[in-house]
Amino acid sequence: MKKFFTFIILSLFLFVLIAAGASYYLLTTPQTMPQNYRLIINQGDNWQTIAKQLKQDNLIQNEKAFVLFSRYHGGMLKTGTYPISGSLSTMDMVRYLSTATPEKIAVRLPEGFTVQQMRERIYLSGSLNNNVQSLSDKEILQLLDPNTEYESLEGLLFPDTYLFNGTPKETDVYRIAYKTMQKHLNNAWQNRDENLPYKSPYELLIMASIIEKETGHNNDRALVSAVFANRLKHNMRLQTDPTVIYGMGEKYQGKIHKADLQTDTPYNTYTRHGLPPTPIAAPSLASLHAAAHPADVPYLYFVAKSDGSGESQFSNTLNEHNNAVREHILKKK
Repeated sequence: MKKFFTFIILSLFLFVLIAAGASYYLLTTPQTMPQNYRLIINQGDNWQTIAKQLKQDNLIQNEKAFVLFSRYHGGMLKTGTYPISGSLSTMDMVRYLSTATPEKIAVRLPEGFTVQQMRERIYLSGSLNNNVQSLSDKEILQLLDPNTEYESLEGLLFPDTYLFNGTPKETDVYRIAYKTMQKHLNNAWQNRDENLPYKSPYELLIMASIIEKETGHNNDRALVSAVFANRLKHNMRLQTDPTVIYGMGEKYQGKIHKADLQTDTPYNTYTRHGLPPTPIAAPSLASLHAAAHPADVPYLYFVAKSDGSGESQFSNTLNEHNNAVREHILKKK
């Protein structure tokens, strides 16, 4: 009987020793992390949730070992995105997630983007909770501002790089971009020059979007603004290609033809007087400023120079403009 009890005790000791060794192996053996891996911890996630995700991605060997170690050595989880690289053991992983500061989520909305391009950029950012994909532009606008008088979301999202902590929703990006544009637009309108041919901040925004798409060099913004303001004052058509292209929609395939200039749409400023009904893109702060403060010049025409500088040559008369076109466009062809 004594030998039996001795055998049982030795067996239990051996079992505990093996179990301890196995646990130590599971906790301390490093796993190689995939390149550019990022773990997203959402509000309400706990160590069990994280263990399941890490095991599914083959970043830990055993969920139970991870949860058991985190129970005694894990801290408070913070929502956000965690870049994970190198080789980490389960112990290392728990300690890292307990002490690391989640990285900020950066969403870049470029200048001159249409609202459709911005929607695609926001959706493809990869670190946001997508919650507006089923909504139309107008429904998103109503969500951002239930009392809005705007009919279109176009041009109302300010182009910038937005940084977020935690795990933001798509609506967070839309909301801050919308509010930022309203702030800059109202400031531009309140500080605008006198005698501008615009009746509202929205008309100023429309012009700023045209300047954004027409300007190839920053030095030209105020001059381009002056050309279009002068044309409106003289009851001339704006005759700007970017508005025609916007009105063509998916029909535009990289080139604009004479027939396109002659095909009437609400955005064809060759066939219609005045401003188009909405902006055609998201203007930068520089374009908003240029729309509010056009240069004090009598120019009515401009054409891109052929030297590749991105600058334009400006003219007072149609005859001067035709000469500039021959010099920079027809000669080049």
